Amino acid sequence: MSEKIKGLNVKVGDEELKGRYSNLLRVTHTREEFILDFINAVPPQAIVTARLVTSPGHLKRIVRALTENLERYEKKFGPLTEAAEPSRDDSVN
Repeated sequence: MSEKIKGLNVKVGDEELKGRYSNLLRVTHTREEFILDFINAVPPQAIVTARLVTSPGHLKRIVRALTENLERYEKKFGPLTEAAEPSRDDSVN
């Protein structure tokens, strides 16, 4: 699959096209990078389904893009209620 994004031809491979399910996110960082682990947690087990490693400056752009898209989504479909944080009993160690 291929699509255009502001003059950039972006190709999406078959594996990436399938997507990955995540119901938990772990964020860690060093001075030079942020690491986002997208996790599928089904207690008592969890598996990292995707990992994104990016620079702090680019993460700030990602956060802005997500915020703008969430605002557009809520304008179109109505406000969302934030999901409750998992309780200690629900967490995966």
